[in-house]
Amino acid sequence: MIRVLLADDQTLVRAGFRSILSDEDDLDVVGEAANGREAVSKARELRPDVVLMDIRMPELDGLEASRQIAADPRLSGTRVVILTTFDLDDYVYGALKAGASGFLVKDTEPAELIHAVRVVARGDALIAPSITRRLIAEFAGRVKRPAPGPQMNALTEREREVMELVAQGLSNDEIAARLVLSPATAKTHVSRIMTKLDVRDRAQLVVLAYEAGVITPGWLTP
Repeated sequence: MIRVLLADDQTLVRAGFRSILSDEDDLDVVGEAANGREAVSKARELRPDVVLMDIRMPELDGLEASRQIAADPRLSGTRVVILTTFDLDDYVYGALKAGASGFLVKDTEPAELIHAVRVVARGDALIAPSITRRLIAEFAGRVKRPAPGPQMNALTEREREVMELVAQGLSNDEIAARLVLSPATAKTHVSRIMTKLDVRDRAQLVVLAYEAGVITPGWLTP
């Protein structure tokens, strides 16, 4: 059972999401929060698998709430999906950097919302290739890249190849096909990379790949 916490300052939005998710046998809405501070408190209390987090809320916004959840070792198993009104919201890159595992626009179709919760709950990033091109690349391009840390030097040549493909939004199966590997081997490479770089999930790996200069926006394929 996937446990979900809803964080949005609009009661009707929370009710709508609850109605959609509660119809699924494998999803359980365990709580609701009306602001970011309450979202952090409820996350610590309920330990949900996924938090659907509105980015604009009173008292504490979704960006800071996501950062606090991601930084709490007690919530290492909790993933945050940011909810935004516009798919080019300037806060999205910051949200991913803060620890969110992806984002959704609020008018997404119910089936996409359900799929998103399941994807993030199993540890994958909710970042499609088109989003990577349009959004992650755009915002990462505005960030001054620091020199690669010592962790980057620990990656093998193959792991750097895999990291580039993850940063383009490819799934493990797609990476396996591109590099002529088994899906299990591709998954192992991704897991080792995340362990070496000490990142929570694929979303964080994408951000780090851009910031470390492993991949640049101009390298992305259409």
